[in-house]
Amino acid sequence: MREEFLELLRTDQAFRDEVRRYVLTEELLALPVEFGRLMVVVGEAVTLLRRLADAQVRLEERVGRLEEAMARLAEAQARTEERVGRLEERVGRLEEAMARLAEAQARTEERVGRLEERVGRLEEAMARLAEAQARTEERVGRLEEVVAQLVEAQARMEERVGRLEEAVAQLAEAQARTGERVGRLEEAVAQLVEAQARMEERVGRLEEVVAQLAEAQARTEARVEELAKAQISMQEAVRALAQQVGRLSEAVGFTLEDLAREVTPAYLAQHYGIQVGELERRFFTLDGEEVEVDLYGEGWREGEPVVVIGEVRSRIHGRDVEAAVRRAQELKAQLIGAPIVVLFGFVIHPLAKEVAKRLGAIVISSSGRL
Repeated sequence: MREEFLELLRTDQAFRDEVRRYVLTEELLALPVEFGRLMVVVGEAVTLLRRLADAQVRLEERVGRLEEAMARLAEAQARTEERVGRLEERVGRLEEAMARLAEAQARTEERVGRLEERVGRLEEAMARLAEAQARTEERVGRLEEVVAQLVEAQARMEERVGRLEEAVAQLAEAQARTGERVGRLEEAVAQLVEAQARMEERVGRLEEVVAQLAEAQARTEARVEELAKAQISMQEAVRALAQQVGRLSEAVGFTLEDLAREVTPAYLAQHYGIQVGELERRFFTLDGEEVEVDLYGEGWREGEPVVVIGEVRSRIHGRDVEAAVRRAQELKAQLIGAPIVVLFGFVIHPLAKEVAKRLGAIVISSSGRL
């Protein structure tokens, strides 16, 4: 476990940022102004990663709609094949149309060439972004030395935690600070939404290009065989894009889990009176198989022991809530308190809220709201 933690610190920018936020306490905020400016730079890098995560979720939806459009094109292709027989008598008249179509195709290829140039410029911009990320990692490396000092300070802070349990009156002040942190997280989510709106505008322009290609397809029914070959190439490209989407989704999922562990304890305390310590990932054995739980924490509610057991999803649907409740019931015999089922995600489907209310589960969005 220690080696995994150190490996994540060396290789994962987002994880280092989350460790930094967790370790910093109110007593340590009086560090030099220069350290504060460095922390701002690291926060901006984390915000950029979250924007990319949210944009990736929207991109997955667009890819799904493009796949549906491809299916409709396949159906149109089948109908075109049925008409080929009848078109044999019209071949003479279509020769002139084919000449005009060749000119249109030449213009299309010219537009595709311009699009390729734009893609090249985007790749150069991504390369510059990678260089900027490398410089950021170098700056964070210098911060790791400071983190070592913070770890020592955290050890001293843990000794004080036992005494703070008796100071119930200070809990309200700590809750106020937590509310401020949640507010900052909400601002970050708002920025992600704004970035996503810009991404949707760009995808909208791409959809217009796809619509134009569909019209060209209707005018080029005679070129069935060439379009079939082009369709195969497009499917391969979509599969490659799906693989990239999957890899980015894994990185996004990890960042979302860190956000869930930061927000969930304070939210449960404020809205449900549930006092729970640090949330962690936990593994159980069920029917001879290993079961992984994204969020696990032991706590109290009205003097009774409870166990928070939850899942983290980018999008939460009704079926996800049902599955999480079912899994908690299966693991109930291995828990030391009553299970509290929690689901945390970026987007919560309305049906998920209804199912959670019916089954007694709790759903939390990344902004800290139901």
